[in-house]
Amino acid sequence: MSYQELIRRKQYCQIVKEITGSDQYMVVGIDIGKDKHHAFMGTATGKSLFRKLIFENNLEGFSKLLKTSNLIKNRNNLSKVVYGLEPTGNYHKPLARYLIRSDRNVVLVSGEAVKKNRSLLDGRWDKHDTKCAANIADLVSRGRCLYYDSPSPGIIELRSLLSLRKRLKREDHSFRMRIRNNLLAQYFPELDRFYSACESESLAIVKWCLEPNQIAGMAFEPFFQMVTRTGEGRLSYLDYEKFINRRESL
Repeated sequence: MSYQELIRRKQYCQIVKEITGSDQYMVVGIDIGKDKHHAFMGTATGKSLFRKLIFENNLEGFSKLLKTSNLIKNRNNLSKVVYGLEPTGNYHKPLARYLIRSDRNVVLVSGEAVKKNRSLLDGRWDKHDTKCAANIADLVSRGRCLYYDSPSPGIIELRSLLSLRKRLKREDHSFRMRIRNNLLAQYFPELDRFYSACESESLAIVKWCLEPNQIAGMAFEPFFQMVTRTGEGRLSYLDYEKFINRRESL
């Protein structure tokens, strides 16, 4: 963890510890959208200061947010500002990075907490942008928020690559199962019983010689070299003879 992250972590712990009932904090709850965000500004004691600020998801919109929040803070003689975000996809990340680079306190509020708190505040509240922003601010004012992790670019890249690797492995498994449950089920059902024990060889058979008659017309050695990478696969002469028996059963 970098020195900057250590400082942010200490600031977060201090906020959670002292924000409830404090007359020094202004809380900015932000409901995240794809193109535009909605912000609500109030005190930690529950007083509304600015009910509705709509700003775009770009640099100009972020600057508008900071200017407005600074104006409201100074007008009400408040010394500290906390920005609370509900993570929505990746749309909140540009704003969060901008605020952190501007040395602002940023915290997260979970979607589940927002959902439950909505009914506690007012049973008639629906999922409205302005009300959601106020809901987020209310949770932050009571310390019901999470630390916003802002890792270094190298860690972000590593996490992205790990996520890509996980997704590709899921897709690879999906393709293997589609081959087994569709191609083999239709054209070579006898091979299915050997699929789990020698999956790589089975896939090679599907690729090079799916037709059983083609296998029956080959000598063992060329067939063995074709469907194994190192020549030391798990296929045996007994397996090969079972493949050949396929032709006799046609």
